[in-house]
Amino acid sequence: MSVDIIRLNDIRRIRDEAECLADGPTVDAAIERMASNVTARLSNADPLVLVVMNGGLIPAGRLLPRLDFPLELSYLHATRYGLSSQGGAIEWHTPPNINVRGRTVLVVDDILDVGHTLLAIIERLLEQGASEALTAVLIDKQHDRKARPGLKADFTGLELPDRFLFGSGMDYRGYWRNAVGIHAVKGL
Repeated sequence: MSVDIIRLNDIRRIRDEAECLADGPTVDAAIERMASNVTARLSNADPLVLVVMNGGLIPAGRLLPRLDFPLELSYLHATRYGLSSQGGAIEWHTPPNINVRGRTVLVVDDILDVGHTLLAIIERLLEQGASEALTAVLIDKQHDRKARPGLKADFTGLELPDRFLFGSGMDYRGYWRNAVGIHAVKGL
């Protein structure tokens, strides 16, 4: 067997052995709640929505069609993880490259884990003159290692335990962002 086949078999095994913490309908309901809350807060704000690549792509793709008001859309790419399971220094692959001065900005991401990345993004947006920078995450991972005590996103889909999660935008070694629902890797 080639190395690629062995690696893909390992990636498939991870999914097959994982525990499903939130199935597709549960994630759909969470996205719908988020959309309702975002709409109530931002429907008259002329917001700019910034999607955090790559994890925020799927949650944003599911959230945005439910927002029935005008908005502008762009993206940024900042990460502490890359393909690692351990966070490191923040890497700006693509910083915000749209004028945010005087704007309400909504940052959409997959997960609030420790929060260093989201805090760095918010700090940069405010430095660039955003009048308000809000966050929307599909998952808030529950633990006591947050970058700041009591750190919460402005809009959250689900609160899940402190496990290694994948699916609905979150990945396992670059794979399974496309998995329906949210799964926890066995043993991690």
